[in-house]
Amino acid sequence: MRIDVVTIFPPLLAGALEHSIIKRARDQGIVDIHLHDLRDYTDDRHRTVDDYPYGGGPGMVMKPEPWFRAVESLRVQGNPGRAILLTPQGKRMNQPLVQRLATEDRLIILCGRYEGVDERVREHLADEEVSIGDYVLSGGEPAAAVLVDAVVRLQPRALGSSESTIEESFSENLLEYPQYTRPPEFRGWRVPDILLSGDHGAVDRWRRDQQIERTRTRRPDLLGPDQDVSETTS
Repeated sequence: MRIDVVTIFPPLLAGALEHSIIKRARDQGIVDIHLHDLRDYTDDRHRTVDDYPYGGGPGMVMKPEPWFRAVESLRVQGNPGRAILLTPQGKRMNQPLVQRLATEDRLIILCGRYEGVDERVREHLADEEVSIGDYVLSGGEPAAAVLVDAVVRLQPRALGSSESTIEESFSENLLEYPQYTRPPEFRGWRVPDILLSGDHGAVDRWRRDQQIERTRTRRPDLLGPDQDVSETTS
């Protein structure tokens, strides 16, 4: 998979892409990630990417020309990919959306700034708009880091275990079950006895029940009306 990220602040993302799972996936050739400075696609000596909004109002709006030049230049290099504009107005990012994007051969991620991008970028350049939540960031770079991380870890061989992504939170619209490690007792708090029993079937049932109960109490909105979440223990 190839991921291109277009931004006016490549250094904001560079560090996030050079560690942990993403670095390992890049080193192994599982994913090919490139950062592109939007200012490289301007045509004036000041490398201008924004201008005043028509109709007045506060702030500045990002000009369409650099975005179109950037994406069209990248698409000439091979698979046109899917252009994703990160914006609070976009579709709310969730695990099904990430799983769908993870199957793409190429993503081109557009990081807006200021008061946003010219509407023509939304209408005629972006294939999809995505939001990571109902809040406003200074720019799309933090959202890009989130999206890239979520997509990369779903690539085959990116994680050490193929089961790691199956049992995680949101994989079945359920939160993850509680996790424990050594020591078995810490400051008087014990690991549940069932996890020490060696009975793998009982452990699986306990974990499933914990997922259901935790989702019911913390994120009931994840449980659709048709979802089968019957508990497994008798």
